[in-house]
Amino acid sequence: MFVSTAIKAAFLLAVSMPVQAWNRLDKDNAALLVIDHQVGLAQLVRDYGTNDFRNNMLAHSAIGNVRMVSLLKEIMEMHPNATFVRRQGEVNAWDNADFRAAVKATGKKQLIIGGIVTEVCTSFLALSLIDEGYEVFANTDASGTFDLRLAEDANRRMEKAGVTLMGLFGIVCDLMRDWRSKPGLNELLPFLDKYQFAYGLVARHHAGSIQNGTLYPVELELI
Repeated sequence: MFVSTAIKAAFLLAVSMPVQAWNRLDKDNAALLVIDHQVGLAQLVRDYGTNDFRNNMLAHSAIGNVRMVSLLKEIMEMHPNATFVRRQGEVNAWDNADFRAAVKATGKKQLIIGGIVTEVCTSFLALSLIDEGYEVFANTDASGTFDLRLAEDANRRMEKAGVTLMGLFGIVCDLMRDWRSKPGLNELLPFLDKYQFAYGLVARHHAGSIQNGTLYPVELELI
């Protein structure tokens, strides 16, 4: 097999070029989209427990409360001044002209999305946004569907197209990057205590140990 010098050079150049392992969220260039988080469709979710998914829906919307991203479409009661686009029948939100205009008006190139149902509301929009040149981050905590197999199929399809799949904790930590930032510890800890209580327990335990706790010698062997 003959391989030209030019092809060899191109191959060596490609091999030598650094590969970007991940796309970092930029709080100054990201907008939050909430897609179809409504009472009726929430009944279709079976890959999360009802109480857990209710928390996840509210947590996704509440990312905007810590002022990490520009808001677009939010749960109305939580963000009454957010842009709300009521579709007239389009299954894919991107097929709605008002929705497209609202997204473009944010001027942001990174979009954090979560919606019901995963393989329809979330994936159809995510794939359309990828085609439009946006960086898309799908909050897998805030998207649900009928069963785990369908969720895995939809997530695999999105990931193959270039969508970054992340959970709530990863999203907010990537947006923050440093506990000393603004927003940082003071803004994020109350948020996590409310919506990611496992981490809230870590902070509560730390505070309780310092304020009220007694350190036993045997515990020093654990740290």
